[in-house]
Parts: sequence; structure tokens; C-alpha cells
Amino acid sequence: MKQHRLAAAVALVGLVLAGCDSQTSVELKTPAQKASYGIGLNMGKSLAQEGMDDLDSKAVAQGIEDAVGKKEQKLKDEELVEAFAALQKRAEERMAKMSEESAAAGKKFLEENGKKEGVTTTASGLQYEVVKKADGPQPKPTDVVTVHYTGKLTDGKVFDSSVERGSPIDLPVSGVIPGWVEGLQLMHVGEKYKLYIPSDLAYGAQSPSPAIPANSVLVFDLELLAIKDPAKEEAAK
Repeated sequence: MKQHRLAAAVALVGLVLAGCDSQTSVELKTPAQKASYGIGLNMGKSLAQEGMDDLDSKAVAQGIEDAVGKKEQKLKDEELVEAFAALQKRAEERMAKMSEESAAAGKKFLEENGKKEGVTTTASGLQYEVVKKADGPQPKPTDVVTVHYTGKLTDGKVFDSSVERGSPIDLPVSGVIPGWVEGLQLMHVGEKYKLYIPSDLAYGAQSPSPAIPANSVLVFDLELLAIKDPAKEEAAK
């Protein structure tokens, strides 16, 4: 199944590559042209994320040209199956290595960060700093809260931010990653925390986005704005 998905992704990238000799010859004016570029861009990002960044674009284009022109294929099916398997294995090995490196870097980061003044480490391994104190109520696991946040990797790269979007979000305390579930219940309404979340309290080895490598420690600037009142919410309907 993986081989079929890989083949389909390569073919889609090839459709874009086969129609142009260079970036300057590509027109991106019509909806079809823009969609074609988007397909190639998305597939290229997906392949790069899976470690498939050593594909030969000319060979991809040649395969598309032979197929569209109904020419005799230059490789037997058995050779293609073998090649796809080798490529998939190499990609998996690369991703495993990257995952191990990310886990090691995250462990080192947390060890050093936990020594900093103002950083508290809980029994679970969650680390936090109180940036702004307040005396509001604390949420329970059954509550829905309103928060503002900015999520970063340990190198400072932002991968998500309600602050940048200019719109806080409502979410159930028990419906988020474990690091948030614990962190939110430590906070009082009106407070701002900085959370340092170990990968096993975040997404672990399963990356939810290309912007978040597997086994990443996540850093959140989190502000608890309010605890939603179900009775008032129901009355307002």
C-alpha cells in the first residue's frame, strides 16, 4: 500500500515537472495552473517530510512522458517494485534517525531548561514558568476554557499561534494534548504561563504537521482568558 501511495505522489509531482524546463517558463495565472502548482508543491512537501528528497526530477518527468505518450516503459514492473521498496526503506531509515536525534535533543533541552530560575518541573516531566500571576479561578478537566497561545519549537520557530491570528480559541480542558491538560489546571484565569512540554506529553513520534518534527519538545506561551459558563452559554442560545 505504501508503494502505491508513493508511486501516486511521485506521479503527481512529475505532472508538474514534465510540463516545464525551468521555473521561469511556468505560468501561474489560470485556476488550473495554480491548482497544478499547488498539487506539486503539496506532494513535494509531503515527500520531503517522509525523507524522499533525493528523487530525480528528470527521471520522474521521463516516466510521465512515457506513460502519457504510451511508449514502452524503460523498466520492468519487477524492477519498479524493487526500486520503490528500496526508496521506502531508505526514507524510513532517515526518518528513524531524525526521530532519534530529535528525542535526544529534546531530552538535553529539558535537562538544561529545568535548571533555570523560575522553571518548575512536575512529576510528569512538564516544565512551566509563571509569566503573569492572577487570582482567578482554576479550570477543571470538565471545563471549556478560552485561551490565547503561541506554539514554538525549542529553536523558537513558531508553528501555530492564536495571537498571530488575532483570535483566541475555546477548547475543552480534557480534549487537548496531555501537557496542556495538566498545564491548564495549574493556571488561574488571567495568568500567563510558558509551558515546556516533553514529546511524550505532546505528539510523541507521530508528527501532526510537517512544521512539528517527530519527538519534538514543544514550547507554548499560554494565556488563560476565561472559563466558559455552560449555563450562560445555554441561555444565550
